[in-house]
Amino acid sequence: MALSVILVVLTTILAGCRNNNPTKQADQPASSQPIPDPATSAPPQQPVATVTDPRPIIVCFGDSLTAGYGAELGKSYPDFLQADLDGKGYHYRVINKGISGNTTKDGVERLDTILSLKPAIVVVEFGGNDGLRGLRIEDTRANLDKILNALKTSGTKIVMAGITLPPDYGPDYIRQFNETYTLLAKKYDTPLLPFLLKGVFGVDGMMQADNTHATAQGNKIVAGNVLSLIRPLLKK
Repeated sequence: MALSVILVVLTTILAGCRNNNPTKQADQPASSQPIPDPATSAPPQQPVATVTDPRPIIVCFGDSLTAGYGAELGKSYPDFLQADLDGKGYHYRVINKGISGNTTKDGVERLDTILSLKPAIVVVEFGGNDGLRGLRIEDTRANLDKILNALKTSGTKIVMAGITLPPDYGPDYIRQFNETYTLLAKKYDTPLLPFLLKGVFGVDGMMQADNTHATAQGNKIVAGNVLSLIRPLLKK
């Protein structure tokens, strides 16, 4: 009897020692199955579908007159140009790259962005802010020349939209300013709309209170002006 009790006690002690052996415990797998790696066991991700628009791109590249400053959202002239193209069966995508306050120098600095779009046509509309700030005509011409040269060299088709200045800037400065567009259009054999706001400026309801930017109604007319300018370059 005493021997049996001793054997039971010894067996219990030995079992406890085995259970308290940390090294042995660490060597035992928790399961016969490998522990799943969260990084590899997550459900496979479905590939994201890339939606591409195959239509050739027309970039409207300019300042606030292109951006649609002061007009309701979706009422810039590029917006109306897109609607006009769609309505007439021309399959092009218009991208508005107008930024309010931009000068011709800013346009030069944004050229890489425009070229990266690989546009079929670019409508170049710059110079108004240069003139309103009284910048040197030579600098404005040099910057516009860089813009037109870079675009033409890339193979894109270009058209120009000009603007003019209020009479208080003086006849000599205004004459030189206006000549900038005609001289560069001739140099690059580029279609030119001498005055972007043709049929808009001075017409009731077409201009905003600042007498500089077109209203939504005015931008619709501007879009028609630009469409007439680019129509010979379009394909159906």
